[in-house]
Amino acid sequence: MASPTPLRRQPVQQRSAKRVQRMLEACAELVDELGYDGVTTTLIAERAGVAVGSLYQFFPDKRAVVQALTQRNLDQFMAEIGRRLDEAHLQHWWDGADLIFDSYVRMYREVPGFSRIRFGDVVDLRLIDGERDNNTVIAENLASFLADRFGIPFEDIRLPVAVANEIADGILNLAFRRKLFPEAMVIAEAKMVVRSYLSGQMKVVEQAR
Repeated sequence: MASPTPLRRQPVQQRSAKRVQRMLEACAELVDELGYDGVTTTLIAERAGVAVGSLYQFFPDKRAVVQALTQRNLDQFMAEIGRRLDEAHLQHWWDGADLIFDSYVRMYREVPGFSRIRFGDVVDLRLIDGERDNNTVIAENLASFLADRFGIPFEDIRLPVAVANEIADGILNLAFRRKLFPEAMVIAEAKMVVRSYLSGQMKVVEQAR
């Protein structure tokens, strides 16, 4: 089972921290070029300019490197959503669905390795956290973040956000991996469906209070 802390040991010195970041960046580049199955720890070490023994000081295997890369991507995803929400000043939390889509799409198109492994599903459905599947980790991060940001009870939005996340994942699969229709058209449909679902669900919650 995956560990939420894949590092064998945390880098203490700045030089070690930079070395670990080089390994993650090298891994992302190689995943883009070769796919997950084509990447090895030796290739990661060579691309990062470190000895393979240095890599093993921090990571037990390739999976752990990808796990750390995935966690870094998730942290960046949440940070970008926070910045976008700060700039947007939305009236309702569910209006942030478009911003979340835009952040994901940007990462898919621009962040090395992300289009190949996304948030880890290609490697393992429980890559981020061995106790929960990847989509659950992402949905609960989003729900907790939105609850804190908009001052609403976490339990009121936990299920709607989880359902919206599954809907979004399925439609984005249609946009990026099945390629049956133009990407922009499918993404616009996804935004409309998720926003409509969330606003409708929250009206039901508010009426029930």
